[in-house]
Amino acid sequence: MASNPNYNEVTPEVTELANLALANSSISPDDYVKYDVKRGLRDLNGKGVVAGLTEISEIVAKKLVDGKEMPCDGELYYRGINVEQLVSGALKEKRFGFEETAYLLLVGRLPNAEELSAFRGQLSYYRSLPTNFVRDVILKAPSRDIMNSLARSVLNLAAYDERADDTSLPNVMRQCLQMIAVFPLLAVYGYQAYNYKEGNSLYIHAPRAELSMAENILALLRPDASYSFWEAHVLDVCLTLHAEHGGGNNSTFTTHVVTSSGTDTYSCMAAALASLKGPKHGGANIKVIRMFEDMKEKVRDWKDEDEVKAYLQALLDRKAFDKAGLIYGMGHAVYSLSDPRANILRSFVERLSREKGRTEEYELYSLVERLGPQIIAGDRKIYKGVSANVDFYSGFVYHMLDLPLELYTPIFALARVAGWSAHRIEELINMGKIIRPAYQYVGHRQPYKTLEER
Repeated sequence: MASNPNYNEVTPEVTELANLALANSSISPDDYVKYDVKRGLRDLNGKGVVAGLTEISEIVAKKLVDGKEMPCDGELYYRGINVEQLVSGALKEKRFGFEETAYLLLVGRLPNAEELSAFRGQLSYYRSLPTNFVRDVILKAPSRDIMNSLARSVLNLAAYDERADDTSLPNVMRQCLQMIAVFPLLAVYGYQAYNYKEGNSLYIHAPRAELSMAENILALLRPDASYSFWEAHVLDVCLTLHAEHGGGNNSTFTTHVVTSSGTDTYSCMAAALASLKGPKHGGANIKVIRMFEDMKEKVRDWKDEDEVKAYLQALLDRKAFDKAGLIYGMGHAVYSLSDPRANILRSFVERLSREKGRTEEYELYSLVERLGPQIIAGDRKIYKGVSANVDFYSGFVYHMLDLPLELYTPIFALARVAGWSAHRIEELINMGKIIRPAYQYVGHRQPYKTLEER
């Protein structure tokens, strides 16, 4: 072997090992039927296998009608309160709602004015990084993948915490508040470090105590630290809508599983980040943006329904964009008739598009939202309704806010850390056993042969 190997090279020997693994690790689809294993822990109707109990949030996609489950417009509740009320309440009072949402998720009830002010003060108190952390951790070996950079920074923070392994409830609450407070710094500084590596100017702004989470994100990111109230408010709505989504989504379930082992908060959050990073989970809105960029190049008249339909059909036929056979932003594992988060976001997107002079793009999104389900229903057998999901519009929001693609999934994480924290605390309070589901062995036994015999 070379003394200085190329770590990016896939050698023929490695390819051969991968081929052997493929040959000896492929499970027949028939075995899943034989042993009644629900792949992805969901049945054909999208109903998940119940793996635990939670009081943190509820997703409603079906209702009982004459004793039968029927699809309904989606609803999302945080601690029993409709998320639509959280968003409209903040808008009505001309304030930002994410901090109120985080308080609700963590402790189980809404704060009064005094409690909310104190909670904001706690987040502000913890919104700082250890001395030289930016220089010693973030600016060293910057990565284009900000989710990896974020996870690395989270794990490094454990070295500065003398009580990192203390899983008592007050200490975990303290750690979770710190995570909620510093995630924006870790993500934005991680991006700025990468941007500097690419030959651009380096901007490291300090957070401001009087600003909300959404305001600080925009102020930290932009060279002049400026933003409009409406820009910050729409971003705040996105944070609120992404803060939590039940215990069964992949990253939150990861939080429960990892917490049940008794591990520390930093390891738990790093595991959740690793899960969210996956394009089937947190990276979906990037796919939506890239799909639309391709569509805008290929479709000459954005208002021509036949031309848009032809492009959408080409997507399903694996002849357009990434040839994956998907219309990104359409459909959800749970919702059928509608995703309440997409419904809430739609009106804000329309107003922001007018402010940004991008109404033609918004009209194209609206047309695809209307035509997409028709094309999918006509092309494939579906077991429940198909509608636009939250990723359909959130990526467009971030695009209009001039946020870099590299930060789309990290912004999801900046919001969801509030939900992860609530679920970690819930698991610690109610934890009885380590989570360990069963797997059915379907291989065959082999006789052992010595190396000489082989």
